[in-house]
Amino acid sequence: MPCCWLSFVAVVSLLSLSWLYICLISFNDQEELNATAPFLQFGAVAALTLISSFVFQAFHKNKTSLFAVVSAAIFLCPLLIQSPCFIELKDLPEKPKLIAHRGAPMLAPENTMMAFERSVTCGVMAFETDVQIKDRIPFLMHDNKNEFLLRTTNVKESFPERSITSNMDLTFEEIQNLNAGEWFLKKDPFWSVSQLSEEEKQTAKNQTVPSLLQLLELAKQHNISVIFDLYQTEKTSTDSGDTAAIVDTIQKSDINPGLILWLPPDRRKSVKETAPGFVHIYSNLSEMKINNDRHLNVKYSKLSMKRIELRADNITVNLWVVNERWLFSLLWCVGASSVTTNSCHLLKDVKQPDWFM
Repeated sequence: MPCCWLSFVAVVSLLSLSWLYICLISFNDQEELNATAPFLQFGAVAALTLISSFVFQAFHKNKTSLFAVVSAAIFLCPLLIQSPCFIELKDLPEKPKLIAHRGAPMLAPENTMMAFERSVTCGVMAFETDVQIKDRIPFLMHDNKNEFLLRTTNVKESFPERSITSNMDLTFEEIQNLNAGEWFLKKDPFWSVSQLSEEEKQTAKNQTVPSLLQLLELAKQHNISVIFDLYQTEKTSTDSGDTAAIVDTIQKSDINPGLILWLPPDRRKSVKETAPGFVHIYSNLSEMKINNDRHLNVKYSKLSMKRIELRADNITVNLWVVNERWLFSLLWCVGASSVTTNSCHLLKDVKQPDWFM
């Protein structure tokens, strides 16, 4: 009797977990189910093998057909499985290049010079960052509006009696003098601070808010591209003024214009006229086609597997944000050109897709 109940519980648990997995993946993306199904099937076969002796005893005693039906379904399901990683080695696409999302934020405070310097060792093709403007000087900062500076600097401690709601409330000098590293050591957002040496922790602790010009100098030194989002936070600024300030800063840096991957959609026509050497990146496939360009940048879950294969039509497809090896492996098999990642130090060591079959 105990064996019978153990078998029943094991089979029910296996079925429940399998159907839960299938429902969750199907709800989000049917194609992810196709890609991960082979490995789910391997796990199901292994589980059946482990409990087979108990189930056979129950089958012999009660003559139930449940186990036979479940077993047949699991062993035959590969006939219905399609996965992009079911390819021969010679047909495997080129490994996706890596774009450093705000630098290497697992190894250093995001959007600081330390973070971008750490990402250089990953062999990244581009730095991804976020740009805001103060006094016509572009600087690097993601959080904006009511969250401006609060998460990644010590602005509250530095100006306890002032209400800071936008960069209009500070001068550029005050922004650049803020500490942009201590929060990383205190909050440890990726549980990675323990991996840093004492020297690295001290360096992280002393980070400040960099200007775009500082990042351009680093990119120029290592021949690395720069792609950025533009956030307008100064109430008195205009889109045209912000764009002009950024283009002016880029041109004064004397960086190769081909290393600038221009993402902000506003004033794109003006930018093309002022700086014809910039490479233009689009977040929308239809907009890209209208402008007769060939570079796409979208969230990985917003583009179907077939669409990712646009690389075969000489269209580059960058997908963000990809941190896990399994997801990177899947997108590699599909043919993504590049991925924006927080974990460049991990993905750089992937020699072939983990799920390659």
